[in-house]
Amino acid sequence: MSDNDQPIVEMRGIGKRFGRIQALNDVDLDIRDGEIMGLVGDNGAGKSTLVKTLVGIHQPDEGEIRINGEQVTIDSPKEAQAHGIATVYQDLALVDQQTVDANIFLGRTKTRKLGGLIPVIDWKGMREEAATTLQDRLNFDVPIDSKVEFLSGGERQAVAIGRALITDPDLIILDEPTSALSADAAERVIDLVKTLRDEGISVLLISHSFEEIFSLTDRMTILHNGERVGTVDSADVTEDEVVEMMVAGNEIDEVRAATNDTATSAD
Repeated sequence: MSDNDQPIVEMRGIGKRFGRIQALNDVDLDIRDGEIMGLVGDNGAGKSTLVKTLVGIHQPDEGEIRINGEQVTIDSPKEAQAHGIATVYQDLALVDQQTVDANIFLGRTKTRKLGGLIPVIDWKGMREEAATTLQDRLNFDVPIDSKVEFLSGGERQAVAIGRALITDPDLIILDEPTSALSADAAERVIDLVKTLRDEGISVLLISHSFEEIFSLTDRMTILHNGERVGTVDSADVTEDEVVEMMVAGNEIDEVRAATNDTATSAD
C-alpha cells in the first residue's frame, strides 16, 4: 500500500432507496492509493448496491462521490471508466465463442489506418497487447487465440482482469473473484490480485471468503442492513469480531467491550 493516505475514491453519506426499501443509509467508503480494500457483509447488506452506485449503474439519492478529492457525478459504467474505475463482475461477462484477445478488447476494438486513410481492425495489435497484458503484466500464460469456452475458471478470471487492465484503471473492483473455482485456480487468482497491488493499482475486493479477505486486504469496510458498521485494519481484527459486526451490526468497540465483559464475568 502507498504511504499516501489520501483516498483516490471517497463515497460520503451514500443513501439509496428502491421504493420503500432503504438499501443504503448514510454509507461511507474510501479507498486509498495502492491498497486492497475489502467489502464484507451478509447477503442483502448492501455490498452490490454500493458498488453499482460507485460505477454508475445506480444513482445515489443522498451523498456524494469524490475522485482524487474532486466531487463527481458518475452516470454510467463508461463514465466510471473515464474516472479510472474498472469492474470485474462475478459472472465475468465474457463471450465464450470469441477468442481471448477479442474478449479483452470487447467494446474497445483497436483500429489502424490502411494506407493512412482507411480504418481497419488492428487484429495484430490487439493480439500483441492482449499477450503483453496477460503474460507479462499478470504472469498468466493463457493462449491468446483460444476461444474462451475452452478455458479453465482461473484462466477466464485472468481474461476478465486483463480486459479491465486495458482501460488503464486506478481502481479495479473484483466481485467474488474466486467463487466456484477449484483450490488451485483460486490460488492463481489470488496471485493475480497481488500482482495488481504490486503494480500500484488499488483493488476493492468483495468476497465471502474470510481467508481471502484477511490474507489480501489492508483494510475492510463492514456493512450491515445497508449501513456501514465500520472500517478496520485487517491485521487488527479477528474473524470472530468481523462476524459479530456483520451479523449484529455492532461496531468494533462494542464487540470488544462485550467480549471483555463476558471474560470478566467468567472470571
